[in-house]
Amino acid sequence: MGISASGATVLITGAAMGMGRLYAERAVRDGAAHVVLWDRNAEALEATAADLRGMGGSAVHPYALDVSSLPEVTAAAARVIDDAGVPDVLINNAGIVRGKYFWEHDPEADIDAVMQVNTLAPMQITRAFLPQMIARRTPARILNVASASGTLSVPKMSVYTASKWAVIGWSDSLRLELAESGNGHVMVTTLIPSYIKTGMFAGARGPLMTPLMEPAYVVDRAWAALMAGKARIQLPWTVPLGSALRGLLPQPLWDVVAGRVFKVYQSMDHFTGRPETPSAAESAAPSAETRR
Repeated sequence: MGISASGATVLITGAAMGMGRLYAERAVRDGAAHVVLWDRNAEALEATAADLRGMGGSAVHPYALDVSSLPEVTAAAARVIDDAGVPDVLINNAGIVRGKYFWEHDPEADIDAVMQVNTLAPMQITRAFLPQMIARRTPARILNVASASGTLSVPKMSVYTASKWAVIGWSDSLRLELAESGNGHVMVTTLIPSYIKTGMFAGARGPLMTPLMEPAYVVDRAWAALMAGKARIQLPWTVPLGSALRGLLPQPLWDVVAGRVFKVYQSMDHFTGRPETPSAAESAAPSAETRR
């Protein structure tokens, strides 16, 4: 059963720029009553909120916080419920990536940070709102943004890949739990895209027949799938193809196909990422981190 964002409360993480901002703009255009923006970049967040208010129609609520901090998530969730109500639509969009060999990762600044932002944050944010979403007995939607890297191994992206494998497994398990427990009015969609032209994967090269996708195209497709309650959306068509071949072919043959034919294993060879203004708590080289 499909729903509309009209009159709804929509919460988006990583909402100050890129894909998160596009989701927020779509929510405003579709008539959401409240659009809640979460991001750690306070300056960009306020600028985005001002632009969204200029579009008219929706109450816009920006919250500057670090989604990897459970205390901050818990406090912000309580404020959201007071200010805008329980979200009808929750979009777990925030993410970071590290592009380097595993042994070059710093244990805290790289490994812990990626797993906390990409994997633990969506779980903790969803947990903060889900009991109330269930209790209301009205249709609700959750979008968890994973990655094609969560379906195929990619050199120089081992920790990011691990984080997105975990998101896919958790997200789809949550979908099943809600359905079998009689709480199917809350529906979960898992987005599994290949590389997108947001700057997050600047320098990366898409595998064979897999061009870098336009952000607006991905948001449009993901939004439609979310509102329809679709379980999974994989973009582009080569993503499900790659997953199918990976499951069918013996490992040595798949390595040849992925490495020499589709060039999956070489996709991060020229990765640079989008430089990010470091916060007081974190400073990383442009080649090491960028956000969606």
